[in-house]
Amino acid sequence: MLERPHLYWTPCATHCVDLMLEDIGKLPMIKNAIKKAIYMNGYIYNHVAVVNMMRRFTNQRNLHRPAVTRFATSFITLAQYHKQKNNLRKMVTSEEWIASKWQKDAGGRKMTSIILQDTFWRNVLYALKLVGPLVKVLRMVDGDKKPAMGYIYEATDRAKEAIAKSFGHKEERYKEAFEIIDKRWDCQLHRPLHAAGYFLNPEIYYDNPEGVSCQEVEKGLYESIQRLVRDEATQDKIMVELDAYKNATGLFGNAMTIRHRKMKSPADWWSCYGSSSPNLKSFAIKVLSLTCSATGCERNWSVFQHLHTKKRNRLA
Repeated sequence: MLERPHLYWTPCATHCVDLMLEDIGKLPMIKNAIKKAIYMNGYIYNHVAVVNMMRRFTNQRNLHRPAVTRFATSFITLAQYHKQKNNLRKMVTSEEWIASKWQKDAGGRKMTSIILQDTFWRNVLYALKLVGPLVKVLRMVDGDKKPAMGYIYEATDRAKEAIAKSFGHKEERYKEAFEIIDKRWDCQLHRPLHAAGYFLNPEIYYDNPEGVSCQEVEKGLYESIQRLVRDEATQDKIMVELDAYKNATGLFGNAMTIRHRKMKSPADWWSCYGSSSPNLKSFAIKVLSLTCSATGCERNWSVFQHLHTKKRNRLA
């Protein structure tokens, strides 16, 4: 980076959020819930008869659901268990289960005791309250619907607000999880580039201009302009054009422009309606079109590994 001072280095957002989930998953209550859910998953899906019985009680619903990352999969599986709590309890207390050989098996008895434990379900609910909003952030940054650069800054704040609200703002319940989130956020995703994307996203900015125009966000915007735009004359033009964006004057105040703030992706919106501020438009599109995650590339590489393995190359 010393050789290229006009560029930013940012880590993969999907990987960063996944590390948050991994660290939260190490909290004792959550670790205990995941461990028991993994055990039950293994026991149920290793016995075809138990799988069929489970599906009859859950209306053909599965308990295991793959997700973007391994840790997201664990928490989404916990969510499935929570949804099927009553059906699973009906299964292990039914005459069919009691009469089956699984009730007499040591593994089956262990699974039954877990399903009937109130502490297990309390731990599952606690885990879902902590990580549910973060899984939504993970889906957003890994999605293909719209570039996440203009949304990730706000998404993390909203996730924390949702977690606090789910616990009735009792800080002792989520304090440790917040420390984990802040630790990852501050060292990996708290970058001027994300602040600039947040400020230049019309969907967010015009809904709450006073909240977006805070010192931290504006500082990130100005640092990004100085770093990505090397010509000082162009920097000055961008700063002048920024006033038109803030005050929604010129094309920014057009009725159709206002209507499309939430209908178009941020980069497309600037491409369509930023002509009256050409220098700011070019900068905004550059920032808002950036990719936050490397998972798309990783998927391509994983497919490539199936086609070109060491063994196959040696045979060739």
